[in-house]
Amino acid sequence: MVLEGPFLWFILFWTVVLITSFAIGGFFMFRKFLKKMPKQDGRSDMDWEEYYVDQTVHLWGEDDKQLLNELVQPVPDLFRPVAKQKIAGRIGQLVLAEKAKAVEHEHIIRGYILATPKRDHKFLRKKLNEMQIDAAPYEDYFQK
Repeated sequence: MVLEGPFLWFILFWTVVLITSFAIGGFFMFRKFLKKMPKQDGRSDMDWEEYYVDQTVHLWGEDDKQLLNELVQPVPDLFRPVAKQKIAGRIGQLVLAEKAKAVEHEHIIRGYILATPKRDHKFLRKKLNEMQIDAAPYEDYFQK
């Protein structure tokens, strides 16, 4: 059986699509695996995120949760729960470090900035402008 003509191109196209899909999926699975690897203290990055969220879950008010949900709206639906977990963990870390009695809007914005990669800061600034939140007090955190 000799492959030639349109059928050959069809097979080659789907071969490339499948290999590319497996490579992309493998990349993200490997990243997740690395985040679950324990560090020197015996806990992984994801363990610490869960710890900070668990320790501060009672400090969150409804308006605080709504603000966080509004801030993560630009994140694609597929990645939104992961982003919320990471950001909430960073906010919890800030709240515990400051020994605050409740999560405040200032904690949420600072935690969001610190948990977000620098390449996404322009989207965050745009979202803060849409929400009419002044980003000027947080300029130092955008530089970190």
